[in-house]
Amino acid sequence: MAALKYALSRRWLHWSIVLLMVAAYLLIEFRVVFERGTAPRAAMVQGHFWVGIAILALMLPRLLLAIRKPAPPVSPPLPRWQAVPAKAAHVLLYAMLVVQPLLGIATAWTDGKPILVPFTSIALPALLATDKALADQLEDIHKLVANGFYLVVGLHVLAALYHHFGRRDDTLRRMI
Repeated sequence: MAALKYALSRRWLHWSIVLLMVAAYLLIEFRVVFERGTAPRAAMVQGHFWVGIAILALMLPRLLLAIRKPAPPVSPPLPRWQAVPAKAAHVLLYAMLVVQPLLGIATAWTDGKPILVPFTSIALPALLATDKALADQLEDIHKLVANGFYLVVGLHVLAALYHHFGRRDDTLRRMI
C-alpha cells in the first residue's frame, strides 16, 4: 500500500526551506574565505540576510498549510511516548524557523548594518535604532539559537532515519 503523503505544497515548502537553511549556513560560515571589508564578504553576509528573510517569508504559508492540510497519519501509528515528543519537536522547529530570522534582522538593524535590496544600494528601512550593546546581545542569542537549531535539526533527521530504517513506518515517505 502506498504511503499517504503530505500535500505537495507542504512538501515543496519543507524541502525549499531545507535548501534555504543549508544556503544560510554556507553563506555565513564561508564568508570568512573573504577578507573583512571586501565586496565578496559583504555579498555573503547580505545573502545570509536575504536567505533568512526568504525562510521567514515561506514560514507564513507553511504555518497556514499546517493548519489547513494536516499531516497524514503515520502508518503504523506511533505509540504516545513517541508521538508527543515528535509533535513537540515539530513545534520547536517551526518556532525556531520564525524566531531565528527575526533575531538576525534585529541584530543587523541594531548593529547599524543595512539589509540591502539585492543588486541595489537600497536598504530596507531599519525598524530598530542602532544600539551596539543590544546588537551584541541579540547576536549572542542568534548564535545560541543557531546551535540549538542544528541540534534539533540533527535529531529530526536521525528520527526520520530511525522511522524509515528502524521502525520501518512511512514517516519519511510521507515527506518525499
